[in-house]
Amino acid sequence: MLLSRKRLLTWAVLLAWVVITILAVPAASRLSEVVEAESSAELPRGAQSTEVAELTPRFPGGETAPGIIAYVRPSGITLADRAKAEADRRALAPIATAAIAPPRPSRDGRALMLTVPLADDDTLTGKAGTLRDTSRAGAPPGLEVRLTGRAGAALDVGDAFERIDRPVLIITVLVVAAVLLLTYRSPVLWLLPIVNAAIALQVAGAVVYLLGEHAGLYVADGVSTILNALVFGISTDYALLLLARYREELRRHPGRHRAMAAALRRAAAPIAASAATVSLGLLCLLAADMGFNHALGPVAAIGVLCGLAVVMSLLPALLVVLGRWVFWPRIPRHGDAPPARGAWDRVGHRIAARPRLVWIGGLAVLGALSAAALGMDTGLDRAHFLTTTPSSTVGERLLAEHYPGGQGRPVQVIADRPDAASVTAALRNSPGVADVGAPLPSTDGRLARLDVVLTDPPDSEAAERTVRALRESIPDARFGASTAAEIDLADAQSHDRRVVIPLVLGVVLLVLVALLRALVAPLLLVATVVASYFAALGASWLLFRHAFGFPAVDTQVALMGFLFMVALGVDYNLFLVSRVREEVGRTDHRTGVLRGLAVTGGVISSAGLVLAATFGTLGIMPVTMMVQIGVLVSLGVLLDTFFVRSVIVPALALDTGPRFWWPARERPK
Repeated sequence: MLLSRKRLLTWAVLLAWVVITILAVPAASRLSEVVEAESSAELPRGAQSTEVAELTPRFPGGETAPGIIAYVRPSGITLADRAKAEADRRALAPIATAAIAPPRPSRDGRALMLTVPLADDDTLTGKAGTLRDTSRAGAPPGLEVRLTGRAGAALDVGDAFERIDRPVLIITVLVVAAVLLLTYRSPVLWLLPIVNAAIALQVAGAVVYLLGEHAGLYVADGVSTILNALVFGISTDYALLLLARYREELRRHPGRHRAMAAALRRAAAPIAASAATVSLGLLCLLAADMGFNHALGPVAAIGVLCGLAVVMSLLPALLVVLGRWVFWPRIPRHGDAPPARGAWDRVGHRIAARPRLVWIGGLAVLGALSAAALGMDTGLDRAHFLTTTPSSTVGERLLAEHYPGGQGRPVQVIADRPDAASVTAALRNSPGVADVGAPLPSTDGRLARLDVVLTDPPDSEAAERTVRALRESIPDARFGASTAAEIDLADAQSHDRRVVIPLVLGVVLLVLVALLRALVAPLLLVATVVASYFAALGASWLLFRHAFGFPAVDTQVALMGFLFMVALGVDYNLFLVSRVREEVGRTDHRTGVLRGLAVTGGVISSAGLVLAATFGTLGIMPVTMMVQIGVLVSLGVLLDTFFVRSVIVPALALDTGPRFWWPARERPK
C-alpha cells in the first residue's frame, strides 16, 4: 500500500510539471515584453541625473534620446551633401518627437550634423535603425555617414544582443552536455540535468514575466542573459549532487523509492542551504543604488529558487520512474561495493601528511595572484563598451574632429523657471563649457531645460571635472545625461560595493552557521572564498590587459564577480563540509575529513566544470562587461573547485582538528 502511494505521488509530480511547463513556455517567450529598455531605467536612485530623467517628461517631446547623424567629407561638404542631409531631415520628421532643426555645418566646412529627437522608450532601437538606414541610403560617393548620440549607442547595443543572445544559450547547452557526457559516460543520464535546467529556465522566465507584467517587477535590459547562465549552471549543479547521492543510496537499498527517499533526506539540507545562500546573497542587491544591480537581485533569486524546485521534485520523479537502467552502462546494484579508492582519496591523504604547510602554501599562491589586482584600472569609456568598435563611437569621434568635444552628448540641465536666466549666464561664463542652448520651458511653465555642450569629450576626466565644478557652483540646478550620468553611475557603483559586499558576506556567514551549527568552520570557509575571489580578480586582470586588450575593468564587474564568486563559491565548500560533518558523526575527525573529500570530490569537480562552462559562454558576448563577468566567474569557480575546496579547505580542517566545529563538539562513533 505504501509503495502504491509513492508511485501515485511520483506520477502526480510528473503530471504537475507537464502542466506547469506547458503553461510556462508561452509566458517565458514574452519575457522581452517587460524589459525596461529606457536608458533612464538603469540610473542610480536619488542621483541628480535620475531626477533630470524623471523631470524630462514634463517638457515638450517627453524623454528623448537624440539620434545624431554625422555627414563628413574630408575635402569639404558639397551641395549634393547638403541636399542629402536636408532630404533626410524631411524623411525622418514623422518619427521625431519634435521639429528637426536644419543640419548644422561645422566651422571647417567639412561636416554636417543633423539631430533627430526620438522617444526614449521601447521603440528607440527600431527608430534608430530607421535613422541609420535612411541616412545611408543614396548618400553621395565619398560622403561618410554615421549615426551617433544616445539613439546610435542604443542601436549598437541592441544589435549586439540580438545577434548573440540565442547563440549563447545554444553554446551553453552544448558545452554543458559535453561535460555531462564526459562525467557519466552514459547515453541517457546526461539528458536529465539538461532537461531539468531547460524546464527551470522556462519556469523562471515565466515567473519573471508575470511579476513584471502584473506586479511591477523591474526587469533591466541584459538581465536575461545572466539569468540564463545562472539558472542553467546552478540547476545542473544541484542535479549532479542529487544524482551522486542517489547513486550511493541505490547500492544500499533494494528499492529505488527508498533509495531516493534516503538521497533526498541527506542531500536536501546542503542543496537547500546552497539555494538560500545564493538567493539571499542576490537579494542583497536590493540595497544597491544602480538600476541594473537593483534589478538583477530579485530576478536572479527567482531563477535560483525555480532551479531548486525543479531539481528537488521533477528530477527525483523522473529518476524513480526510469529506474536503475538510466545509469547504464555503470548501473549501481543493491549490495555493490563502494567505488575503489580514487584520485580525491589520494589527494586527501597527501594533504593529511602536512596540512599546515599545504594551506599556508595555498594562501601564498592566492596572495600572489591577488597582487596583480593592485594595478587594475576600472571604468570603461563608451568606446570600449562593446568588444568591437561601435559605429556610434566612430560617429562620435568624427563629430569631435569638427565640433566641440561634447557636441554629440550634451549635458542636460534643469532649473526652476525663475532661475533660468541666472543659471544660463553662470553656465556660459563657466570654464569647460562650449555652448549653452536656449532655455526650453516645461509644459507647466515651472521648469526650464538647457542643453550644455562641453569643450572636452564626454568620457574625459576634464569633462568630469567640469561637471563636478558646475554642480558645486550652481547648486540650484540639476545636471543629468552624458558626463553627469556617468559620474552618478560611478558614484553609485562605489556605494553599492561598500554596502552590498558586507551584506553578502553577512548573509553567507549566517547560512553557514545555521547549517553547520559551528562558528570556526563558517569563518574559515568565507575567508577562503574571499581569498579566491581576489586571486581570480588578479588573474582576470592579467588576461584582460594582456590577452583581451581591454584598457580597464568595467565598474560593474567587481561587484557582480564578488556576488557570484562568494555565493556560488561557498556552495562547493558547503557541499564538502556538510558531507564531512556527516562522516565525522560516524567516525573520528581526520577520517571524516578524508572520507568527505573522497566521496564528494568527483561530483563537485564536475559541478564546478559545468558552472564555469555556463558562465564562460558569456565570453563570446560582444558586450565587454559580460565578457569580463564571464571570465572572472569562470576562473574563480575553477580556482575554488580545484584548489581552494580540494586543497586549502581540507588542509585547514585537518590542521584545526575538532576545533573546526567549535563551539560544537566532535561526536565520534
